[in-house]
Amino acid sequence: MVDQTEWEQIREWIGRSDRVLIKKLSRNDCTWADDSGKHQAGFYVPKTIQESGFFPDTDSTNPDMPHIRDARFFTYWPMVDEVHESALKRYTNKGSECHCTRLPKSQFSGLPPASLLLGGVLSEPEYGAMHWFMVVSSVSEEAEFIETAFHLESDFQSGVFPARMLRPHLDGEGRLIEDLKRHIVAGTLEEFVEFQALPAPAELARAAQSRWLSDNQRENLDPFEIHRPGDAIMRISRDIEFDLYKRAERAHCVGKLASHLFQGEGPEDNLVRQFGELYSVFLSASQCRKSRGGRSFEIHVRRLLVDGRVRHEEQAVIGTRRPDFVMPDAASLSLPGREEAMILSLKTTLRERWKQVRHERHAALFLATVDDRISEPALNDMADEQIVVVVPESLKSSKAAHYEGAENVISFRRYFDEEISRKRPQLLMTL
Repeated sequence: MVDQTEWEQIREWIGRSDRVLIKKLSRNDCTWADDSGKHQAGFYVPKTIQESGFFPDTDSTNPDMPHIRDARFFTYWPMVDEVHESALKRYTNKGSECHCTRLPKSQFSGLPPASLLLGGVLSEPEYGAMHWFMVVSSVSEEAEFIETAFHLESDFQSGVFPARMLRPHLDGEGRLIEDLKRHIVAGTLEEFVEFQALPAPAELARAAQSRWLSDNQRENLDPFEIHRPGDAIMRISRDIEFDLYKRAERAHCVGKLASHLFQGEGPEDNLVRQFGELYSVFLSASQCRKSRGGRSFEIHVRRLLVDGRVRHEEQAVIGTRRPDFVMPDAASLSLPGREEAMILSLKTTLRERWKQVRHERHAALFLATVDDRISEPALNDMADEQIVVVVPESLKSSKAAHYEGAENVISFRRYFDEEISRKRPQLLMTL
């Protein structure tokens, strides 16, 4: 479970702010904290953020270098309880290049890829500072809460938001409240609870795919026709389907909680006597949310293979392992000279879980993921194990991840064009 002290602290500082800055940190935003030889000692400020009014205006203060515009302002860092006289430096001879410097090194040191910088403009100053900042590790649950609360999509890089976005949204809630009240009065709460059951993963996946296809005026998910098939899958699974899931999850949890609170002795007594059952509802919801992602990813990748007419066998038993996809089938792995055989395993998030797939290397082994937080040492270890990582196109080129220069990391576009269509055309079914 998330550390409530840290999460409540984040909520407190957002609540004291008018506007909130969220930025996904790139490698250059952080490496200066671990390498004193780095010239840049701060984070890059995109042009859209410069023009948002979040930071103070810059001015030319050095007659000898009129191309440099800067501003000095105090920043407070709650997680380390430090005040810094930070600097905003814009280099007009380099277009819109701008950096925020004079920051606490400890906040940027040793971070996993794609961590978040969170900051705000205060309604009232703190220790003379009108701006506060903190860094949130990408592998923490707080990062997931922030992404959910501010509806950050999979390709998010930076933005300034009204702080009120953290408050619960009313979309769909009014109807849910009215339905709950009506069933309580009518004494049909069991019917309400039954109706709020979570949809099956395949049902959610189909709904998300249908919405993406409609939005993009397409009839299928053929990866050879979609310009960026990996980005499409990431958009469908991490954004569209997750949004649908959150709505269903809210209704489901409301139904479960209502079944405990509004029956028998009454809500006051039930709140105390059934605390354990109420707590288990939230715990179960957290576990379901984590397990949903893997199954969702598998369903969407299967759709790519089916619509692309790629020969494959799903969940084939090979020894003691059951890889997600074997191509063209499990029988081909034991036949001599079948160089087109390959294994495609899926992991939405890796951390150390990638080590599970190295035992599946009965043929060329590919590991597909939408995780942008894999460290450079982990990528090197996977290269040593001859594992090729397949990521969405935007992640391959992202400055926040470590994929751009890694030779054993390829995009979904290259996977289908190079590894299947060019190297293994036998895997493609003829019309």
